[in-house]
Amino acid sequence: MSQSRSEMRNPRKRPKKNKKGLKIFLIIVLALFIALGLFIWKIYSDVAGTTDKIYKDVETEEVRESSVDINKKEPFSILLLGVDTGDLGRTEQGRSDTMMVLTVNPNTDTTTIVSIPRDTRTEIVGHGTTDKINHAYAFGGTSMSVNTVQSMLDIPIDHYVEVNMQGLQDVVNAVGGVQVTSPLTFSSEGYNFTEGVTASLDGKAALAYSRMRYDDPTGDNGRQERQRQVIQATVEKVASLSTISNYQDILGSLENNMQTSLEFDDMVKLFNNYRSAAGNIQQEQLAATGTTIDGIYYGVVSDEEMNRVSDLLKEQLELN
Repeated sequence: MSQSRSEMRNPRKRPKKNKKGLKIFLIIVLALFIALGLFIWKIYSDVAGTTDKIYKDVETEEVRESSVDINKKEPFSILLLGVDTGDLGRTEQGRSDTMMVLTVNPNTDTTTIVSIPRDTRTEIVGHGTTDKINHAYAFGGTSMSVNTVQSMLDIPIDHYVEVNMQGLQDVVNAVGGVQVTSPLTFSSEGYNFTEGVTASLDGKAALAYSRMRYDDPTGDNGRQERQRQVIQATVEKVASLSTISNYQDILGSLENNMQTSLEFDDMVKLFNNYRSAAGNIQQEQLAATGTTIDGIYYGVVSDEEMNRVSDLLKEQLELN
């Protein structure tokens, strides 16, 4: 049976339609890739701009013979300072309400966080006095804090990150809040927390949760444990894809409340070379005994405890 002209033309039309559909699909895919590329470039550009604004180098005593080489994946340390400037409307220099030493070792994929009690009695390097360690910031800012911690723990501090207390509230809000499980039952600044219960906290609640210490049976040690909880929960939230839509709010909160000696290129290298260590965090506490000297309360650290923590950090930094 012979085919009609229309039947003979059909086989020729179908390939044309398929080719046209394929072209449209490829154009859509290309447009999506271009849009994604522009979005990634925008994020990259915004992050670079923010890190340029928060970067601030400070003069500190050199402890290492040569600077740590991030390209070679050498272990390094960071001093985290949470200062009370900006909290409750303060505008003066303030003191370091929180002090933590972080060591990051990519060879063991381990990050160690050591909390230093704010009342720890030690020599304030550069001030010629023995005082509470949190006064180092009031006397000489970040530089004196770094030098004092280096001297007390006998380790190098390679970088610092400083955040004011208002910044903690803003960052937590920017990431959409954090979840923490309270180790005890207490009330603070109108918020109630229950032992063993996981609660979702906005910035103001997180600040109240991390700041209370007088009603904690373990005093400043308990407060530092809760501060580490909030910091770790915030870092994990920032690192998750769920915050990508809020990245500009996060950058804005950091820009207004944070300073660091890490430059943008450093942060990129840290992400590429050290991110596996961020998944294995070990928390330690420098234990101090409360003592009153000349009518002033101090936390006194024994030689054995100081040596224990110093040796631990040296091991993490591969200095032994």
